[in-house]
Amino acid sequence: MSNNSGVVRDPLYGWVMVISVFTLTALSFGTMGSISVFLKPLSNEFGWTRANTAFGYTVASLGSAFFGIIWGYMADKYGTRFFGFFATFFMVSCLFFLGKQNSILHFYALYFCFGAFGNAVVGSPLYANVGFWFKKNPGLALGITAAGGAAGQGIIPLISTNLIQAYGWQDAYMYLSFLYLLIMVPFSFLIKESPWRKKARIAINDELRDFPLSEKEVITWISCAVIFCCICMSVPIVHLIPLLTDASFSEDFAASVFLVLMIFGIVGRIISGKLGDMIGALPTYILMSIGQTISVLGFPYIDFKVGLFVLAAAFGFTYSGVMSAILVCARMMVSAKLAGRAMALGSFFGWVGMGLGGYFGGLLFDIKGDYTWSFQFASAMGSVNIFILWQFHKRIKKQDHATA
Repeated sequence: MSNNSGVVRDPLYGWVMVISVFTLTALSFGTMGSISVFLKPLSNEFGWTRANTAFGYTVASLGSAFFGIIWGYMADKYGTRFFGFFATFFMVSCLFFLGKQNSILHFYALYFCFGAFGNAVVGSPLYANVGFWFKKNPGLALGITAAGGAAGQGIIPLISTNLIQAYGWQDAYMYLSFLYLLIMVPFSFLIKESPWRKKARIAINDELRDFPLSEKEVITWISCAVIFCCICMSVPIVHLIPLLTDASFSEDFAASVFLVLMIFGIVGRIISGKLGDMIGALPTYILMSIGQTISVLGFPYIDFKVGLFVLAAAFGFTYSGVMSAILVCARMMVSAKLAGRAMALGSFFGWVGMGLGGYFGGLLFDIKGDYTWSFQFASAMGSVNIFILWQFHKRIKKQDHATA
């Protein structure tokens, strides 16, 4: 599309896609985040340890990781037109049956299916689709889209907390399934494939890229970094609410802190996406990673409400900024033809990291009896992520000089 002056404009329907994927991922990520709300009620009822209960998040993450590669390949080859409907069926069904499960194996199986056939379907394949609706400011578009994940991780746990308090955890899951059905079906009808991606799939020649490293090397660097980055962020996502309620704060207050974290996460994802357009995706990724790694360390040591809100805001802004920066890196450094697979591979290692962080956060709690080691471990993993990103940055600069 172009105006009379010949300036190319992005299709307006791209913003419909932004809103649609924002909503679908809000619900998907919201369920992943709400495991922290269900963790203590399930542990108390069935006598499961924190590590064993948090492992539900791990299996959902692993399902997202392994099946995300399949969905990324399918998206590159066939498009994403029906992905929303497919994800709706599985997400709604899994939530419904989670309200009826009575064993840890059923609990794990349902969360694995939610990750593999729900979260993985509406995640990286649809992000890749959205990114290539835009040639002007794709970072901003992806940042707004990714903000849906932060919105969902703030809103759905709060809704879940209220439902658990009013009706118990079983009915809470079932009410969530009905809510998801009502919201997801209309937005699933709006999913369309990017014209740019359609052309890339049928093109005979490879798309020209203006980046000094090969796509394989780019994906390798991002994948190596993102696993440690996501270990860092997943510890507070899974264990912040239990940390606060263990410290005698109310469930409502804990959910409010988590909501503040995610509200600032919405802002962080949008600003990070725009920063990716302005200063580059990788510098933005490094900057946000530094903030995440420093802020995560403080949660076990702050015991007053204002301080917890401030820290949650700082962590939410930076951790969510990391999420947008990862997507923008893939969009800027990889061709449209391979975008689905590239984002899926990055998501694979990201979800592996999320799963490991959630589990080890619980395991270290079980060993020590509090969350101090868990959050120190998270910060250490964040430091490894920063080191890898800095080496990636140096590698790009070196290759730029070699080809200049």
